[in-house]
Amino acid sequence: MQHFRRTTQNANRLFEQGELVDAREHYLQALALAQVLFERWHDVDEAVAALVIAHHNLADLHLRLNQPHESADYLCAAHERLLQAAGEARLAQALRDAALRHSSRTYTELLNFIAEYGQYPRTARLLNRQAPAASELVAQTDNNDRTPAYGIH
Repeated sequence: MQHFRRTTQNANRLFEQGELVDAREHYLQALALAQVLFERWHDVDEAVAALVIAHHNLADLHLRLNQPHESADYLCAAHERLLQAAGEARLAQALRDAALRHSSRTYTELLNFIAEYGQYPRTARLLNRQAPAASELVAQTDNNDRTPAYGIH
């Protein structure tokens, strides 16, 4: 986890300095770490949050680059991965539960993105496929459960 945090902090520093190409490389490294360690971290909420943060940082970076289509792809990828994990019987129940809890946040972030930047092909496909389940999920999820703040800052 420390390596993920250091990599993300370095990327954040580069992002703030306007070194977006280098920041992107660090964010991609952080995402790779989060993906590899997703099932291995002892704190499931931390594991899920790291995966979401990595995706959302890349989405924010692509917005800065005026590439909302790529941002939409990262936001969708985060939400899809959590929904997939929530339904994966081979994963520990605690990780599945954490993925389900955090998916309400990724869903909300996706809706906020669409409200500001409009619909993109991947967002439309995802929301059309997931709308009934996602709406029910948001209604059932308790947002007071240690919900981390996502994004670069």
